[in-house]
Amino acid sequence: MTKILFLPGAGASPEFWKPAGALLPADWPKEYFGWPGLGDQPHDPTIKGLDDLLRTVAARMDGPVDLVAQSMGGVIASRLAIERPHNVRRLVLTVTSAGVDMAGLGASNWREDYRKSFPRAAAWITESNAAPLLPVEKIAAPTLLLWGDSDPISPAAVGRHLQSRIPDARLHIVAGGDHDLARTHATEVAPLIARHLG
Repeated sequence: MTKILFLPGAGASPEFWKPAGALLPADWPKEYFGWPGLGDQPHDPTIKGLDDLLRTVAARMDGPVDLVAQSMGGVIASRLAIERPHNVRRLVLTVTSAGVDMAGLGASNWREDYRKSFPRAAAWITESNAAPLLPVEKIAAPTLLLWGDSDPISPAAVGRHLQSRIPDARLHIVAGGDHDLARTHATEVAPLIARHLG
């Protein structure tokens, strides 16, 4: 069975995906990532930006994997799918930016609220150039897009935009879903993820 790597957003907690992961078949191998220096996670002086987090995930890809990612984690997952197409079997992107022009699609700026919630987080995460634009048209992996209709940070318009650009993408919009819908609506999203990865 293909290993599933769960990537959180800038909240960075490895616990974020566990409610949904627990609803997937027990015999599916799963690995939950946290991001050093972001959210409330302990700092690691070797982690200075997205490239370092990407290398951390790539080091755990010892063959084809499935990537299930939220928000900023989706930027990392998208880059891996573009740069290492033979190592990414299937992709799940949840309320991510995946390197698109968020402001142009109606997204609110999350940085000030993030800094209030996580004052000890590494400075680089709230720099405006932390996540450059990506050529998502190059994503070859079958992709499930999960968005909410109540998310100001990554509105449903972003999901629709990505669906139009990623060649093999399917979009599901969760009613009442906010930016943490993968956790709060785990019972709805887990079956969708299971069907996509199964």
